[in-house]
Amino acid sequence: MCARERGWSTVAEPVKRPSINPLKAFRGLTGAARPNRLHGLSNWQFTAGSAVLGLALAAGAVLAAGPWDSGQRKAEQEWAAARSRTGGAHHEATAPSGPAPAPSAPAVLTGLNTVVDKSAPDAPDTPDGATADLRDTLTPLLKASALGTVRTAVVIDTATGKRLYGKGADTAMTPASTVKIATTVAALSALGPGHRIATTVQASPDSRSLTLVGGGDPTLDKAALRELAADTVHALRDRGIDTVRLAYDTSRYSGPALHPIGPNENIAPVSALMVDEGRLDGTDSGPAPRSGDPAGDAARAFAGLLNDADIDTGSGPVSGRPAAKSRPVAEHLSAPLSALVERALTNSDNDIAEALARQTALAAGERADFDGGRRAVTAQLKKLHLPLKGAKFADGSGLNRQDKVTAGLLAGLLARAADPDHPELRPVLTGLPVAGFSGTLSKRYTETSRGTGLIRAKTGTLTGVNTLAGTVVDGQGRLRAFAFLASGTTSPSDAQSSLDALATSLAARTR
Repeated sequence: MCARERGWSTVAEPVKRPSINPLKAFRGLTGAARPNRLHGLSNWQFTAGSAVLGLALAAGAVLAAGPWDSGQRKAEQEWAAARSRTGGAHHEATAPSGPAPAPSAPAVLTGLNTVVDKSAPDAPDTPDGATADLRDTLTPLLKASALGTVRTAVVIDTATGKRLYGKGADTAMTPASTVKIATTVAALSALGPGHRIATTVQASPDSRSLTLVGGGDPTLDKAALRELAADTVHALRDRGIDTVRLAYDTSRYSGPALHPIGPNENIAPVSALMVDEGRLDGTDSGPAPRSGDPAGDAARAFAGLLNDADIDTGSGPVSGRPAAKSRPVAEHLSAPLSALVERALTNSDNDIAEALARQTALAAGERADFDGGRRAVTAQLKKLHLPLKGAKFADGSGLNRQDKVTAGLLAGLLARAADPDHPELRPVLTGLPVAGFSGTLSKRYTETSRGTGLIRAKTGTLTGVNTLAGTVVDGQGRLRAFAFLASGTTSPSDAQSSLDALATSLAARTR
């Protein structure tokens, strides 16, 4: 039985390369900050902040002072690092310059230092007017037949934490890839944005047994593998060793490697050791042919590099643990977690998302498998006082139809990521695709669309499911968090157009 017959979508949101690759350019573009905070939490009101959000793409100029790193002020990153509750994190010392701003984009995210106009209909002292205004705007658009049989929506004012609009806010629905918002929030909260994932080579006391130990970094690439091999060869030559027994260790992850959708071009078997996400076609995003044994392939490639350097690995690598009293002779650290989060969201990267769920499980002392990830993500979001009624995190990527979230939770996650008390969550916002410019939104908005450059959102697509959750700057410069979920859809393109129209209507509001 094929994946589609089992009810699974075999089409991930196909993207080529984002216009901004967060792993190659850790530095964001611009933003501003405001130190004050408005209170007033209720079950559905999230204290979101007026702290910096970053990334205002504008013609040829940076609109506010930096320096910036991964779309976030370095001072804010340092604060987040200082508040980190886990050990073993590594932080970037000096980041390379990022790409030039896009040549024709309006502001993507204004800083949250916009002064709220108390006379405006949607100001905090006139919430009823705001609700009525949004009801008139969104309700007709939510009736579009392209949105299928069930559709829900929530809009939150990030400056006040107030919910401005809600339709079916408590209804748990299949979120598809928008569940990655929950996965990344949980990972950043548990590990901190500066955390890095280590891949190591361990040598036995006599240096005649080597073990390539996977730490769970799906972004390990061929260049990094060559560096590991070079460092290993250097250490062996210092000991006069030219023949070794080679093993590879994937024990950091447990449970089934195959996602419930089975072998699929949207995700490789989930392993603690892989190179280039197990991709076999040289791509770095979107669907691709995948290795059925990414760990074995990585180990064999490593063995080949050693052999090329006249280190004989005999019959080749076998699966196994390091010998007793082994010591590290080489190590590679992944990009900071902030960059992994941005890549996972911009490209809708399923392999990174599943790795982040397992890393969260490890931080929580859970087994690093699908069930452990579910428990750890749920527990981490509970610590953030988010509404979890009806929520279920069957995986980290959203490929599993058993995932369930509400529009209220998704919008609340984004509002939490704007909270000045949670600077560690800011990469969730800076990683969202930019309408008309990057990732899964690069081709969904035209140059003349009113939402282009003003909307950042995570998309979600499975057969019969279409979702969109993100942030938008309205006509008065206020930042809103929104979530729109639809199920029972029959035309993905029509459903996406209707969702984009909903987000654009928020961008076009001027009063």
